[in-house]
Amino acid sequence: MKILITGGCGFIGSNAASRYLKAGHSVVVIDNLVRQTSAQNLNWLRAQGEFEFQAVDVRDFQSLRAVFQRHSDVNRILHLAAQVAVSASLIDPRADFEANALGTLNVLEGLRELQSDALLLYASTNKVYGSLSDLPAAQHNGAYCFPKLPFGIPEDRVVEPCTPYGCSKATADQYVRDYHATFGLNTIVFRQSCIYGYRQFGSEDQGWVAWLMAASLLGCTITFFGDGRQTRDLLFIEDLLDAFDAAFAAGPRIAGGVYNIGGGPTNTASLRSLIAFIANRNKATPRYICSDWRSGDQKVFVSDIRKANHDFGWSPRTKCEAGFDLLFDWVTANLHFFSKQHARNSQEER
Repeated sequence: MKILITGGCGFIGSNAASRYLKAGHSVVVIDNLVRQTSAQNLNWLRAQGEFEFQAVDVRDFQSLRAVFQRHSDVNRILHLAAQVAVSASLIDPRADFEANALGTLNVLEGLRELQSDALLLYASTNKVYGSLSDLPAAQHNGAYCFPKLPFGIPEDRVVEPCTPYGCSKATADQYVRDYHATFGLNTIVFRQSCIYGYRQFGSEDQGWVAWLMAASLLGCTITFFGDGRQTRDLLFIEDLLDAFDAAFAAGPRIAGGVYNIGGGPTNTASLRSLIAFIANRNKATPRYICSDWRSGDQKVFVSDIRKANHDFGWSPRTKCEAGFDLLFDWVTANLHFFSKQHARNSQEER
């Protein structure tokens, strides 16, 4: 297989590229290297095997089109390139829209011009469902839950995004689905919940599981936006890669499909429960303070993942505590990278 990955030097992209290289596939990685840690992931990837790297921004259609034309025999496209932080979208909505909505349109157009039957899998987000403020939330064991939705949020839940980030991702989500309906492209949408795992150089804005672990080990004071009882279903990176593989293997049979992909109701954690895990592993309770809720924050999100299991036989295998242990070990071994990142961010804030 020839597999093209946009955002291939990000957290998910670098893990996917590594897996495909080890499986013997031909891999083309596209990334604009705008994130501080992207170059680190690129250097790590180069030790994994031979692949082609293109320093291209998906907002630049002419450059992106040239890559597609050179690789007209591509079999699979994994579209991960995105602006990924809600907070950044509030600061610069235009840049957020251009990266997420326009960038996705450019990828779709690049594929459409090829008249290719390649499979395109788009990484959307649970934020397309908005704040879910109409759903009554309750507390159970110190965490929020939706008592009337024991399996989680289903795919037929109305798409009602809030925040520029939610809007730009929902726009891209709709375009990906429409290019199947209108132009016959073999597209698949994954509305992903919280993914965590190796090579997640997280921050306060994004990649919060890894960031909480690193911040605690570095002795930073952590800010909870809300009361810390916010709850998410969490999916370990290897389980997400298994979902990619299963969806690609299902092929055109599931083209046009939309799937909620997350840990599901058996793999949930609140901020406070993660802090408790870290305190146990680190033998010290992290320092934290609570601040106001942020715009569009969901008190709870849990994915209903039954459709993915039905359509292509996927379900997560890694339980949260096992995944947390694996990630904590990796963060500990790579703490110097987080320390440098934290120092750079602190300098920029000054």
